[in-house]
Parts: sequence; structure tokens; C-alpha cells
Amino acid sequence: MTAQRPADFADLRTLAVRCLKDRVDAAGQDIAAPAHPGLAERIAAFRQKPHPAEAAMIGFANRLGLENFELLSFALCLAVEDDPLAARMMARAQDPVGGSRPVVGLMSTLFREFGATPLALAHGALVAQRILAIGEERVALPERTMILAPGLAAALSGHFLPPPGVMPFPSPDIPLPEAHLAVIDEALQKAEAERGTHLIVIRSMSDGDGAAIVGIVAQKLGCRPVALESERLAANAAWLMAANALPVIRSEAGPGERIRLPDFMPYRGPVLLCAGMEGRVQSSAPSHEIRCLTPNEDARMALWLAHGAAPESAAKAAAAYRQGPSRIAELARASAVGSAGENGWAQLTRTVRTSRSELDGFARRSFAEVERGELILPTEALAELDMLVARIRQRNRLAEQLGPGVARRYSPGVRALFSGESGTGKTLAAHWLSAQSGLPLYRVDQAVLTSKWIGETEKNLSAVLDAAQNADVLLFFDEADALFGARTDVSDAHDRHANAQTNYLLQRIEDYEGVVIMATNSRERFDPAFVRRIDCIVPFPMPDAAARLRLWQLHLSERHGIAHTELGEIAAHVELSGGHVRNIVLAAAVRAKLRDRPIMIEDISEAVREEYAKLGRPPPEFAR
Repeated sequence: MTAQRPADFADLRTLAVRCLKDRVDAAGQDIAAPAHPGLAERIAAFRQKPHPAEAAMIGFANRLGLENFELLSFALCLAVEDDPLAARMMARAQDPVGGSRPVVGLMSTLFREFGATPLALAHGALVAQRILAIGEERVALPERTMILAPGLAAALSGHFLPPPGVMPFPSPDIPLPEAHLAVIDEALQKAEAERGTHLIVIRSMSDGDGAAIVGIVAQKLGCRPVALESERLAANAAWLMAANALPVIRSEAGPGERIRLPDFMPYRGPVLLCAGMEGRVQSSAPSHEIRCLTPNEDARMALWLAHGAAPESAAKAAAAYRQGPSRIAELARASAVGSAGENGWAQLTRTVRTSRSELDGFARRSFAEVERGELILPTEALAELDMLVARIRQRNRLAEQLGPGVARRYSPGVRALFSGESGTGKTLAAHWLSAQSGLPLYRVDQAVLTSKWIGETEKNLSAVLDAAQNADVLLFFDEADALFGARTDVSDAHDRHANAQTNYLLQRIEDYEGVVIMATNSRERFDPAFVRRIDCIVPFPMPDAAARLRLWQLHLSERHGIAHTELGEIAAHVELSGGHVRNIVLAAAVRAKLRDRPIMIEDISEAVREEYAKLGRPPPEFAR
């Protein structure tokens, strides 16, 4: 057999296949002696300057520190998966023992001069790094098959074929503020010093913001992001490195909880963890954190402009709404932000109030157009509401030109407490406040929020507040004393947990940078420490006779058959709040419809008796 010079081989796969061909041509003769003088030197040259088509494969092998016999075995396995002629040649070389995939014995024979033996192949880096798998045939080790995963073969041939359980990670291409990019660059610079596996934890209040950060990180690293469970990372380590894929894990935790990550070996490289704002990460890998919060007003204006908003609308939106990059991108797509003037701004405000957000899974959006005249409240309460609107509108720049005692610790969050009996207008005022501020109103469903399991209520509230802060909404807690009530004396473990939960809720509300309205029937049920954290307390007293007359007039309009003196008598004797007045008018309207006439005094009288019966109280004298 004529030996071929090393320079005649253009790439490593051709060299490995030639070794196989020599085996076939030898027709069973012993070719254990070196078939190609200078082979070791040629392999070293390929390692230093690979053929462009094999750059991924050799770079991958060098990264894992494969020995020469392992590199040749790897190249041959890749060749038979990719080249039909090489596969047929392999079948001929192994006939009748094996098929078109190499067996351990043949591989050790071909590359014996580099130290290949059946045990070295079966227990070396190729198998340990899960690049090759040894078949489970019930035969001796030399006759068992060496298998290269199809996804790995595709990756090294330039094709992206994720294995089961690994999916492309959707990362939206949206602009991020310069401050966010600076935080990302700083974290990546710190991570560059890590040679092995290292973790980059992404902290953001929105899944959309987190996904956008993943996209930027992947772009800067020159990788393609993929999503997978942490338990699958080690099993897919070879494919991840061969495909130059960036593994992304989603795992959020609540307050005080831990995210425990398994050992990622044999994977080597960066791992991204989208972890939310709460919880601690426990991992054996070195970690670095990217924490991106709500951008400031100037950054928000730049984002609106980047999405094509007219300068005037961009300035108004940046001042009125404290939203994150992904939320701004959503709203810009959903509204005609490029329209100038009042039409563009009006369209944008409508979109903000009506579009869905991540908060929809936790709270119910509430729509109701409420005019100022519908708020039947004392002058003092109306003045407090006006001040609350001003506080919301000025929250972004309120600390400017104030002393360091305020400016250094200032938070743009606004917390208000509406206190009064049921039906006195607290929810109505919240809707009016939503209209005046331009913020969509979300009512928190406490049945969804609270849990009997320790830590779950805090986790749910944290998720609600993060989503609400990112979307910038008006968050409304009805009967808030159920959540934020006063702490009690400790007599058992349940009391300790309840007090710890209250402590967390108080602190979390204080740190919240959005607008939150809490309504209660009894201010006395609140912890004194909580009251100190409230920016505005608006009393909603029971209406007096004059206010009740206005409520009756507001609910009845002009189309009724009740005399003015009769209406005055009703207002004087029916000492109920506006919510009850509404119930009575609706019940009276049903009776009037059945009688095919306007609402009369007898309809009101019957409805009053029913409403008092629901309350377990005797009706006033005129309705008996």
C-alpha cells in the first residue's frame, strides 16, 4: 500500500476517512502500524489552522481538550453521519460485525498509534463529555457501537437542530436605555475572566425586559439563545457548546426563597438565569448579576422617540408614565405614536388605558368613565383627591431642588388610603383618579393573591407589584385591611408567620415605585407603622341629607314621577350610602318597567324596604 503524504489531506475528516479506506483496502490485513508518516504533525497543524468547514468541530474539540485519537474518532463519527459514501465504507470495513456506525474495536484499531484502546475510548472525554455514546448492545465492548447524536452532528455541520427539551429563546429586538446597556457591559466584562461555567443572573420586573436583555447579551457574546430546564443543561452540554448556543433558564422565586441550580458540568461557558427581582440564587458556578430597573424620564423619552413617537407625545408619555422598555415597545406598536398633535397623544392615552399587560393574570382591569360631578363628597375629601392627582402627575420630578434628606431617599411611588363605609364612593373615586392620571385601573383579586401556604402570599404580591410597576398602572386593593392589617401579639407559630408576612407587605409597599390605592371600611384595623407609610389618606364619610339628595338626583336623572318634596323626604329618611342608593334605584327601575311607567314613590318605597331587609334593619317610617 502506497502511503499518502500528510500535505495531501485538506481537512481532518478526509484524513480520518482515508484511515478507514486503508482498512477496507487492506482486506482484513493488520494495519496497526502507522499508515501515514507525519500524521501527528498534520493533526497539530489542523488544530492550529483548521479548514474553514471544520473550524467549529476543531474549536469545539480544543475547547474540551480532546486527545488526538479522540479527535480523529470524533471526526470519523461525524463523517459517517454526514457523508453517505463514508457510511457505506464503514459498513464494508466492519462487515459482518458492525453496521455503518463504527464499533469501539475498529476505532481503537484505526488510531492505536495515538493511544486508542477500547477502554480509553469508552471512558475518555468523548463519552464523559457526552459527545459520543456507547451503544447498549449485549456484546463485548470492542463490538459495541459509538454513536454521535444527530443534533450534535448537525451543529458541527452548520445546522441548528435543538435536541428534545431545548427550544430557541424568543428575544425581542427592542431598544434598551443606555443605562441598561452599561449595566450589561459591566456584568459581561466581569464574566470574561471566568474560563469555565459561569452564571449571569438577569433581574427585571418584566418578562419582556428580561427577554430583551437576553437578546442583547447573546448578541454581544456572539451566541444563539436557547431555553431549557436547568436539569437538562448537563445532558445537552456537548450540543450547546458545538452549536454555540447560549443556555437560558427561567426560574423565579418569592421573597426569602432560593433558586437551587444543579452542577452544569460538563458544560463550559456562560449560562443566563432570568430570575425576577426576588429570591436568592444558589449555584456552584461563579455568578454575576444584571439588574435593570425602570428607566428615568429622559431614558423613557429616548425610547419613545426610538419607536417613532412624535417629540411632543414622547415628552408627555415619558413624564406621565413610568414604564419599562418592553412595555413602551408594546404600546408604541399598538398606537399611532407617529401622529403629531392632540390626535396622536389621545390615541396613545387610550392605548395605555385599554391594552393588556402582564398584570392581567393577577388582577382585573376595570373600565368606568367617571366625571367629577359624580363624586358626591365633602369639599375636604375632594381637595384631598385633587392633591392626590397632582402628586401622581408630579411624582417623577417631585424631589428636584429639595434637600438631600428627601432627594437621596426619594421614591416616586404614591400610596393612598381611602377610608369609609361600604358604598361611600371609594371605588368610584379610584375610577375617577384613573381617568385623571391616565393610568389604567387594576383591582387586585385577593382570593388569587392570598394562600394558606407559607410564603405564597408574599410571592404572589411580589409578582403583582413587579408587573404593575413595569406597566405603570393604578393598583387598587379593596378591603386592604385583610392584607395589611395590624400585627398581633405572638402566641403561636401562626401568629409569628402572620406578623412576618405583614412586615414583608409593609416593606414591599413602601419600596413600590408605582401608584397604589387601598380601600378599607375601618382605618383602625391598620398597623400604625403602615399608616406612616401612606402619602395620602382620604376620608369617605357617610353622606348627610344634602349629599343624599344629590345622590338620588344623580341616580334618578330627570325621567321619574317623584315630586321634589317626596325626593327630599326620601333623602332625609333613607340614611344609606351611595352604593345602597344605586341598588334601590335599580330595583325600583325593574318595578317601573314591569308597570310600563316612570319610577314612582311606591317603587322607591318597596325597594327601600328590600334594601333595609338585606341589612337586617327596619325601614324608615315612610317606606313601611
